[in-house]
Amino acid sequence: MGESKLKRERKNKHQNTFIFGQRNYKFMVIGLAIIALGFILMAGGGSDDPNVFNPEIFSWRRIRLAPSLILIGFAVEVYAILTSPKRN
Repeated sequence: MGESKLKRERKNKHQNTFIFGQRNYKFMVIGLAIIALGFILMAGGGSDDPNVFNPEIFSWRRIRLAPSLILIGFAVEVYAILTSPKRN
């Protein structure tokens, strides 16, 4: 006839929960901020005149630092997704 009270409570409990916990979302936001910072640091370095070469495009910041920050940001995102949320 009907579901037992325990089954209904379990069903309602599972419907009202998020996949990730608050800690996961914090790490996701931190990872996105690191990735955005990497892309911001990578921008620029061009020249207004296409006939003039600007060696600033090959600076340490654009070649080493920015891609490293982007990879670190992706690693933080993977950690945020794979870590188990704390259940109360």
